[in-house]
Amino acid sequence: MTHLFPTYARLDLSVKEATGVTVTDIDGKQYLDCAAGIGVLNLGHRHPNVQKAVESQLNQYWHMSNLYHMPIQETVATKLAHHSVGDYVFFANSGAEANEAAIKLARKATGKSKIITFDQSFHGRTFATMAATGQEKIQKGFGPLLETFVYTNYNDSEALETIADDQTAAIMLEMIQGEGGVIPAEQAFIDTIKHVAQKHNILIIVDEIQTGIGRTGKRFAYEHYGLQPDIITLAKGLGNGLPIGAMVAKQALGEEFGPGSHGSTFGGNPLSLAAANEVIDTIFADDFLKEVEEKSTYLCNALKHKLEHNPAIKDIRGAGLMVGIEHEEAASPFVQALLKEGLLVLSAGTNVIRLLPPLTIQYKEIDKAVELITTVLNKS
Repeated sequence: MTHLFPTYARLDLSVKEATGVTVTDIDGKQYLDCAAGIGVLNLGHRHPNVQKAVESQLNQYWHMSNLYHMPIQETVATKLAHHSVGDYVFFANSGAEANEAAIKLARKATGKSKIITFDQSFHGRTFATMAATGQEKIQKGFGPLLETFVYTNYNDSEALETIADDQTAAIMLEMIQGEGGVIPAEQAFIDTIKHVAQKHNILIIVDEIQTGIGRTGKRFAYEHYGLQPDIITLAKGLGNGLPIGAMVAKQALGEEFGPGSHGSTFGGNPLSLAAANEVIDTIFADDFLKEVEEKSTYLCNALKHKLEHNPAIKDIRGAGLMVGIEHEEAASPFVQALLKEGLLVLSAGTNVIRLLPPLTIQYKEIDKAVELITTVLNKS
């Protein structure tokens, strides 16, 4: 009997250890990890520079109250502001908490409460972020949700223009819907968002929790679209496995979060920030991001070549090392079949096999992953 709540449909894998892109189970079987803790381990398991940074901080102090100054917080906040369109940073423990902060800030700064999000989006499982999520299956069974979230079709400019008005505080979106099926935003749709935001004095919140920190070949996915959001939320890859979230906002919003307006006991933990500091220095290097784009092209071309004669494959899409393979059948059985073959992948939506490998994956490992995927899919 387990004493854990059955909140996860766990797969048949018990982890003993992990290094780089390799996971070893308790029986000694090794797996190639193309899930990376759901897009968290952008530098792979136990990256030596990150581990060294965390161990160094571990020997200084583990925790202090946010009532005191912690220089590592200023260091990481400065780097995030420098590399983004934002100016102020609030540190939290997770993506959901970062999105909670963004929702609170948008409502407080505008004095309005209506927030537009999109069908099949995913923003978290707290009451506010669950309400922001455009998926009924996430919301079902929990009673009345936080009010004034309005959902519309993703990539539907006409629908957005219809519901956006002067009472709208913010438009909140993912540049690529991850859990919803690896669905990239269209440029025309983003242009419409910019237009209606300016017309109605609406803030733009970009949820970069899965797409940020180099995942799409840019520091942040909004860079692909010429967008300058007012608020950005981060988590996952920022700590490379240590729990952290961050909300980054423009200078005009800085005074809206004064003393007592928001807080977190563990937010900005120095161990997580030591990891984040090393992650930023490594991933935001131009040569590193260029290599992510090159690996992306290599991976997508290999998949398209190997699967081009499989009529069940409907699409292969994504950006950087965030790739979705849309199949005409449900993805879950393929995820389990690939697990048995020694490859860890994810599902997205119902019919999409999602790949989120560490950005440090090598070409020979990409070749192995493609071979296993095509072998399993071409059997179907």
